[in-house]
Amino acid sequence: MVFYRYKTKDGVTADQSFQSGKAPEYIIIDGKRANRDFSTINTQPSAGWPMEPCVASGVHPDQAGELRDHYEKHGVPTEVNGEGDPIYTSRKHQDRALACRGMHNNK
Repeated sequence: MVFYRYKTKDGVTADQSFQSGKAPEYIIIDGKRANRDFSTINTQPSAGWPMEPCVASGVHPDQAGELRDHYEKHGVPTEVNGEGDPIYTSRKHQDRALACRGMHNNK
């Protein structure tokens, strides 16, 4: 079985497994047509920026605003989700954001 990604016009995605080569052109998600999403095919895994929220460098949800302000104050504007986890947009952004907190990535 192979996983195939489908996407609705409003951006809702779903991964479905089918026999290799047997995936339909579209599926229905919550009553809406979702077409095959070919944009993820043959992408390099290292091209995963922006990365998923980084739990390892996150803070308690109550401190999310404080972390956001800290990044801004140090010239590294960074989105921080409601759970307190920063979302880095590139390796360089991650390095700068971590450095302003006295942290680093063990690449």
